[in-house]
Amino acid sequence: MARRPIIAGNWKMNNNKAAAKELMEGIVNGVKSLDADLMPEVVVAPTFTALWQVQDCIKNEPKIALAAQNVNPNESGAYTGEVSLDMLADFDVKFVIIGHSERRQMFNESDEFINEKAKAILAKGLIPIICCGETLEQREQGVTDAHLASQITKAFEGISASDAAKSVIAYEPIWAIGTGKSCDAVEANRTIGEIRKVIAKLYSADVADKIRILYGGSVKPSTIVEQMAQSEIDGGLIGGASLKADSFVELIKGAMPVSV
Repeated sequence: MARRPIIAGNWKMNNNKAAAKELMEGIVNGVKSLDADLMPEVVVAPTFTALWQVQDCIKNEPKIALAAQNVNPNESGAYTGEVSLDMLADFDVKFVIIGHSERRQMFNESDEFINEKAKAILAKGLIPIICCGETLEQREQGVTDAHLASQITKAFEGISASDAAKSVIAYEPIWAIGTGKSCDAVEANRTIGEIRKVIAKLYSADVADKIRILYGGSVKPSTIVEQMAQSEIDGGLIGGASLKADSFVELIKGAMPVSV
């Protein structure tokens, strides 16, 4: 079945208000002339402090959706430095990135905590972008598929088939994030196909056909066309290349079915 691609920009800890406004104005101007029916779903995930700025920039641009880079699954309480889903709702956030390797590695987030977040996000009617990925050591040991299957199985525990179908998965080989190295498109496609098989086993072939699975890891305008030509890759979760309007717009164009 046809799955609408997603090009999502994860700004990570970059851009103050002024920089966020300048970048978003460039992106908005860049997509104005593009055919909305042919475009991928475009998602931008700024820092929490720039959510309002980005929301304001895209208020008249329905081609772009807003995402948050993280969330705390609790409704409120003594969680210093955290942000709740109700707070994100104030900014019309549609997607929330969870399980990114940087959160797992730097902040010791467990599979169980990521699952808790996913369930809370879905309960609020938002869409989780659930990240998974292996280290270079795990890939060299030949345990990539088993490791990803474990991450995905734990992330979706207790989630209904209908909610799973709405969710998004982002496969990000840790060794390719921010390194300039990109997993070969054919191998990335094979790996994402294995992830889709896990979803089919957990739910059904129909859910596996519906769920969108992105590739992330040094995705650039020079790689996106080959990546999007693969049967299993439904778009990209973009890091560094999303921090410049021209490169991000080129990525959006590269995910479109015709030359623009």
